[in-house]
Amino acid sequence: MSRLLDRRRLAALAEGPFSALTRHRHLTLELTRRDILGRYRGANFGLLWSLMGPLMMLAIYTLAFGKIFGARWNQVSGDTAAFGMVLFVGILTHGFFAECLSRAPRLMLENANYVKRVVFPLHILPWSTLLSALFHMAMSLTVFAVLNALLYDRVSAYLFLAPLIVLPLALLAISVSWFFASLGVYLRDIGQAMPVVVTALLFLSSAIVPVDTLPPDYQTLFRLNPLTFFIDQMREVALWGRMPDWRGLGTATLAGLGLAYASYGWFRFTSRGFADVL
Repeated sequence: MSRLLDRRRLAALAEGPFSALTRHRHLTLELTRRDILGRYRGANFGLLWSLMGPLMMLAIYTLAFGKIFGARWNQVSGDTAAFGMVLFVGILTHGFFAECLSRAPRLMLENANYVKRVVFPLHILPWSTLLSALFHMAMSLTVFAVLNALLYDRVSAYLFLAPLIVLPLALLAISVSWFFASLGVYLRDIGQAMPVVVTALLFLSSAIVPVDTLPPDYQTLFRLNPLTFFIDQMREVALWGRMPDWRGLGTATLAGLGLAYASYGWFRFTSRGFADVL
């Protein structure tokens, strides 16, 4: 009997960070659905904005940066449309992580009614944000694939490997979401500083400029940004038609799992005082 209890405890401990996708999956999916539909509630085009938004973003960034930075990409030198596609992959990868990070500090504050319910599993709230961000990233990738097919009559066969790149990035995103969701309850200034952090993660990554063209000292700074690795890997499979860095992805996945368990433990420990603060 004691062995059976120990096994159950170990199983529950291992499941902990991912119980939102197993034990609480129906509640998580319902919250995600509400989050997605709530974003477009009252808009005449509704969910079509999930496709129109990425198109508008692509046009704006291509016009803003195409003539300035386009020549720096050797693979697409002189081709503004191709540069736009390169930029788009970087922006959508950053956008997924940025949405999770920027919303995390306010997550408990905006859901105070759930916080005060004793039996509600608060740890699933960052998961609903993550799944909502994944939905919008999938829409952006759909736009990318369609445009690539229309402009160049081809879509990289390696694009189907994109989920394997997103997996460790999602683990990193849920980890930082738990950490800042709990920290934001006690330190409200975190939410004010987050837009600056999100912007820095964009401009200090390879989203807009190739790292190899920078001076060595700046290359080190850019490579310390974890998004640089994931953006480069997404471009490998989506644009250049090459296999990703399997060793790097394996290391990132293991590190992401470790961070997920650590931040989940932090969140569960600090969540005991949420109701008192709110």
